[in-house]
Amino acid sequence: MEYIGSRYEGDFKNRRMEGRGEYTLPTDTRYVGEMKDGMFHGEGTLYFPGGSKYEGTWERGIAKKGKYTFADGLEYKETDWEYCDGYERRFYTEVCDGLKPAGQSQLTNLDPPRVIPEGCYDCGDGFYNPNTRVITDYKNQFLRNADDDEHEWIIRTCRKGWDEIVGHKPGN
Repeated sequence: MEYIGSRYEGDFKNRRMEGRGEYTLPTDTRYVGEMKDGMFHGEGTLYFPGGSKYEGTWERGIAKKGKYTFADGLEYKETDWEYCDGYERRFYTEVCDGLKPAGQSQLTNLDPPRVIPEGCYDCGDGFYNPNTRVITDYKNQFLRNADDDEHEWIIRTCRKGWDEIVGHKPGN
């Protein structure tokens, strides 16, 4: 495991991960739960960086049933997902805290929303500058360069840094 950057602390049987343990991937995603023959097997939880988690039942390394909880507390269960269907289009914070007064819209699930640098887009995992085609995280650290497909998708669908200022466009 040390060769691929993963770590395991827990029970072994015949030099294989078996019993209860904690397996940490190189991405800092952690699995805490039951193992059998070196695989996730039984009850266990995957903890993702950023605060979300998946609690489930595993068979030979494959999740069979479970619940995903987003970092903001919104839960997704395969059997009873009632959020963001054909009838429910509120942000989760609006479901919990109620709608804003008439004339005040909520632009994202964050309230207040992130301030987007002028001329940039909020693409979900960071800010995108269409002039340089660079995506940085929210702390201004380089993430990646956008290819043509991602560039077009961001321009077409993402919130712009000038959306909230009526009549303002970059360069004006």
